[in-house]
Amino acid sequence: MECTVSWTGAAGTRSGMGFVAETGSGHVLAMDGAPDEAKPENGGRNLAPRPMETLLAGTGGCAAYDVVLILKRGRHAVRGCSVRLEGKRADTDPKVFLSIHMHFTVTGKAIPPAAVERAVALSHEKYCSATAMLAKTADITTSFEVLEA
Repeated sequence: MECTVSWTGAAGTRSGMGFVAETGSGHVLAMDGAPDEAKPENGGRNLAPRPMETLLAGTGGCAAYDVVLILKRGRHAVRGCSVRLEGKRADTDPKVFLSIHMHFTVTGKAIPPAAVERAVALSHEKYCSATAMLAKTADITTSFEVLEA
């Protein structure tokens, strides 16, 4: 796996804190920093997600991927899956994630809650590489709900 991250500045300039990631699979992801009124040269322009937001989003994507795959392999009629993540970070550098809560909402036809609970647990405890890494610094908790399609 590979990725190249390049500083772009913002709006075609070499000022600001914009970055573009080009992934090994050929996709592009923009990132930017938060504006800093006290030191404009240090801040971003709020034109894209923050790098740590993309880390949180990637974690959600990794876990949701697992949950959908596990449910589909169990022949459950999954119609939708979303996960809302809430992360709390340290106040001092490095501002690592200290806690992350992941709430899954799975939509489908007659999916037993026990199957969703099992899929979420398997992702969290065995399959999700992102949560395994973040669990080194963060307390990761999960919850879920099942909605009938």
